[in-house]
Amino acid sequence: MKRKEYTGDEITVTFDLQRCIHARNCFLQLPEVFDPSKRPWVQPDNASAEEVAAMIRTCPSGALAFRRNSGAQERAPKINRLAVLENGPLVLAGDVCVEGGDRETRVALCRCGLSKNKPYCDYSHVDGGFKATGEPAPKTPPASDDVGGPAEVSRRPDGPLVVDGNLELCSGTGRRIGTVNKAFLCRCGHSKNKPFCDGSHKAAGFIDPADATS
Repeated sequence: MKRKEYTGDEITVTFDLQRCIHARNCFLQLPEVFDPSKRPWVQPDNASAEEVAAMIRTCPSGALAFRRNSGAQERAPKINRLAVLENGPLVLAGDVCVEGGDRETRVALCRCGLSKNKPYCDYSHVDGGFKATGEPAPKTPPASDDVGGPAEVSRRPDGPLVVDGNLELCSGTGRRIGTVNKAFLCRCGHSKNKPFCDGSHKAAGFIDPADATS
């Protein structure tokens, strides 16, 4: 789906409805700019460009993005950070590329296996009643000292989500789980070592015939 654009005097806001996980940060922080009851629902000139940009950086899924009309773009965080949300998705912030697409700074990735927009979360975990802690204590791979640089996200057919690159994993409340330079993450919802894959997708009959790119 092509992003819808809302252009103001100094900043342009883009929105991808399929990526939205309804965190409501936008409305709660800047209701004068982001109000679903109005048309258009995004009005960038109702606050300063700095305020709009700062709010958009808190959008966990990357459904909202921005570019300055002067040409300046949002910068990626120096640390690639993946957070495990309670009963919800894996939220990755950093220098991210998903399946060969454009580089992004924020994505929310499905870990319940139910999304119709894989590998992205589409809020299906709510209707599906997915339950999984946001405070896991998994067995972790050997630690890496690095946490920055490009991170490439891909899917193994009928298998895990792969993040190839330096990465810090943390709980939903920010507790550090570990650091790795490559992670194989559960996306079927059945692993007993979440957020990591443990092969449970095979017994669960998880099917998602994505092209293998890792």
